[in-house]
Amino acid sequence: MINFEDDTIKTTDITSLQVLAPVHGIPIGIETAKNWECVEKFQARSDDVLISTYPKAGTTWMCEIVDMIYNGGDLEKCRRDTIYNRVPYLEFQMPGMPSGVEQLEATPSPRLVKTHLPIQLMPESFWEKNSKVIYVARNAKDVAVSYFLFHKMVKSLPDPGPWDVFLESYMKGDVCYGSWHDHVKGWWEKKNDYNILYLFYEDLKEKRKSEIRKILQFLEIEMSDDILEKIAYHTSFEEMKNNDMVNYKTLPKEVLDQSSTSFMRKGVVGDWKNHFTVTQNEKFDEDYKRQMSGTDLHFKTET
Repeated sequence: MINFEDDTIKTTDITSLQVLAPVHGIPIGIETAKNWECVEKFQARSDDVLISTYPKAGTTWMCEIVDMIYNGGDLEKCRRDTIYNRVPYLEFQMPGMPSGVEQLEATPSPRLVKTHLPIQLMPESFWEKNSKVIYVARNAKDVAVSYFLFHKMVKSLPDPGPWDVFLESYMKGDVCYGSWHDHVKGWWEKKNDYNILYLFYEDLKEKRKSEIRKILQFLEIEMSDDILEKIAYHTSFEEMKNNDMVNYKTLPKEVLDQSSTSFMRKGVVGDWKNHFTVTQNEKFDEDYKRQMSGTDLHFKTET
């Protein structure tokens, strides 16, 4: 179990973590890179459910939905602990704390697992065990904005600089976990090769109940309409924003500073319009067209 004690924060120089290092060409956090062998050798189980996303694409949302499904919609059971302990983060590494791998090894089956890794960096054991994977993809523009603001909150991430500088880095894939374009395409192209349910953030916003039904069918779980309704209600943005077991308010300011903006900020489709200039949007669209050519993957960028 991860417990962010004050003395751990004091003995950990957070600024020393603000470095990215390449793993097979993908920039990731320095601590994860240094301990990569532990991630690579991770042993999945056949009843694991992996929740995979590029950062800021609805990860916590999907983790809470799946945990609620596994607990039959029982809100109190889902408030037994923070979301980062209920759904351990596979590649998590921070000095003085249990790693994600260590956390998962101590977790009884069936385990829920969170990752942001691109598909080519996934431990082979997930495919060998035919573990179920739920991938959530969100449109590139809203992710860019959310990721930029997230960098301002998370003390272990590199300083993003001003918005225009970060946007350039993001388009080039020079950010933690690399290119958004490669990430969403990589998982999309393999969705029929492995046990993968590929979902879209925008669909979850528009028709949450029908998307939850897809998840239930994928997980081979039967559920009454009443319980499904309850899960849909408690996983609404408004409810989750006020739930301290999922809104990351349990983390100290030294790790996640939510004083200027909250971890659960807006949760809408199309907020990018409030941040992109006309010129930035035109340049982004041109680059997007080039990077996404040859794929049948399409996203909604507004409601």
